[in-house]
Amino acid sequence: MAKQIIFAITLLITLGVFYYTINRIVSYFRLTRSAFPVKDFGKRMQVMAEVAFGQSKIFRRPVIGLLHALVFWGFCVILFGSVEMIIDGLTGTDRVLQFLGPAYDVIIASGDLFGLIVGLAILVFLIRRLFFHIRRFSGIEMKHVSHLDANIALSIILLLMISLLSMNMAYLTEINKTGGTVIGYYPVSQTFSGLLSGLDKQSLGIVYECSWWSHILLIFLFTNILPYSKHFHVFMSVPNVFLSRLEPLGKLQNMDNVTREVRMMMDPQGSLRASQNEMPFERFGIKDAEDVTWKNYLDSLACTECGRCTAVCPANITGKMLSPRKIIMDVRARMKEKGPGLVKQGKEYNDNKSLVRDYVTEEELWACTTCNACAMECPININHPSLILDMRRYLVMEEASAPGQLKAMFNCIENNGAPWQFSQADRMVWAEGIEINVLS
Repeated sequence: MAKQIIFAITLLITLGVFYYTINRIVSYFRLTRSAFPVKDFGKRMQVMAEVAFGQSKIFRRPVIGLLHALVFWGFCVILFGSVEMIIDGLTGTDRVLQFLGPAYDVIIASGDLFGLIVGLAILVFLIRRLFFHIRRFSGIEMKHVSHLDANIALSIILLLMISLLSMNMAYLTEINKTGGTVIGYYPVSQTFSGLLSGLDKQSLGIVYECSWWSHILLIFLFTNILPYSKHFHVFMSVPNVFLSRLEPLGKLQNMDNVTREVRMMMDPQGSLRASQNEMPFERFGIKDAEDVTWKNYLDSLACTECGRCTAVCPANITGKMLSPRKIIMDVRARMKEKGPGLVKQGKEYNDNKSLVRDYVTEEELWACTTCNACAMECPININHPSLILDMRRYLVMEEASAPGQLKAMFNCIENNGAPWQFSQADRMVWAEGIEINVLS
């Protein structure tokens, strides 16, 4: 009974802290703009199955992609055992889901097998981060805290797998010593259970309890660390893929406020009456955290900081300042900085900073070629160019700020109706004297 009370209190604290964190994040989502209507659920399910659960884009790097996919699939399987542990902890039962019969054996066996696979994969990830210089893991946005965050998260996952296997090994060894019936099937733990054969029943019970509590407490700890870590993608990647844009990557979205302005120009009285019930005026493009859409902010929370986007960016490869990963991380960092003030004081709050310039420079924004290589490579369907384009829109439409060559083109379009420095009356001068034979 005491174990159940302690477990219940621990679970309540975990859920309370997690609720506080999620509630804060939800309050930040309320500050954002609308993005696009969420529809075509059948297609979204298909994309989610292929990209999120099938990990299709991660396999573009076959070896490390397979390891990452195995870790993801392992978490999905091991989650079943975690749910069972929570039920057992609250009710005082032991392996409460055993009534599933053969299906239970398959699930438990898969979890035991993936415990070893995930542990080995995490070891590979840690060794790569600690002892190998992987170029895409570096960059001006990847500060010391980013690397520390990754190492801590990977270490916790490794400890989770070790505690899981040691718990299973202690359970099997104790059952074998007492002649009881083993519930479930444990192919890996059965192989290594001989390591604990020298312990007596009491010691095995201690090992089991310590492993059980270590595993569940690490799960609770990891759950509340995740929202403050790059590994928040454990929760956010699947929803982000489900809610990804379904249009072709090269399609540019129209701006609703610009559409309203054009309608008013074409039909001032009619559009003015029609616009009275529409949304109030919004800033053109994105200047700061409150101007981003909910999808932009969701992208920033789901970002794995893997660097695949930056690694394929032609601007970055040629030495320019642009790093698509940094742009996404900057949105998250800026919302974290300004969000609390916006929640308390509303959108009038101003800390004399902004996402554009204080976080993302104009040089970075204009270096983007909108080739969409970053969006194509991203394993969770983040759309970097759409965010960059909206920040460019702010610069051009609100501040008339653009590189000199673009300003010249804008002036020509405004004055001549075309990007060239010729008036409309002279547009066909180049063709004078050219004879064209028309075949009858």
